[in-house]
Amino acid sequence: LSPGAKMGFFTFIKVMMILFNLAIFLGGGTLLGVGIWATVDGQSFLDIFGPLSSSILQVVNVSYFLIAIGAILLVIGFLGCCGAQKESKCLLMMFFSVVLIILIAEIAAAVVALVYTGLAETLLTTVLTPLLKEKYGVDKSFTHIWNLTMTEVHCCGLNNYTDFNSSSWLHEHGTYPAPCCADVMPCTDTLAAQKNVTGCFKQILHEIKTNAGVVGGVAAGIAALEIASLVVSMYLYCHLDQK
Repeated sequence: LSPGAKMGFFTFIKVMMILFNLAIFLGGGTLLGVGIWATVDGQSFLDIFGPLSSSILQVVNVSYFLIAIGAILLVIGFLGCCGAQKESKCLLMMFFSVVLIILIAEIAAAVVALVYTGLAETLLTTVLTPLLKEKYGVDKSFTHIWNLTMTEVHCCGLNNYTDFNSSSWLHEHGTYPAPCCADVMPCTDTLAAQKNVTGCFKQILHEIKTNAGVVGGVAAGIAALEIASLVVSMYLYCHLDQK
């Protein structure tokens, strides 16, 4: 290519980099703002998005997630946009490093999820089962979240109905939660054993495997965008000295 054509291509890539990361930055700012709003004024958030969120705890959890994702997107968008605009090799390298770290973390998480599913189940059981025994039926928000999950996913506990053995709920009510008996009441241990409702971890894992094509497609799309960002940022970084 002639020097003019190379310069034109460089400018085109630079503009695309700026616009792409500006969109990421604005999106991250929006998510961060919504997350902060939901944290500070959860009731107003509920008044508007009530049908989408039925408890304050859900809003708080969602808000923290939005804040984290929004902050990450803000950093990525800022580094990419400013790095391209100012033609800063330092900012471009920082952008490259952050995106690369995120990509590696996603790949590692996918490998762990595929290879060490049993370990993940063990860790979740160790952490969540004691909470289930202690807080289910005592903490209204915690109870509502689990009821919503068990009803929507058609599951019981993390592993099965035995997760509620020696729980505060069983001690107080003398029965297991209705979803553990497919909503047949009273839910006794005999009926729960007969119904043998799948635990939520296994059911969610089954749903993910059933929709593996969709999940894989989304993951592949995100990975492709990240790889494209890495390639573009490295192209700009390497060609800054050749302008």
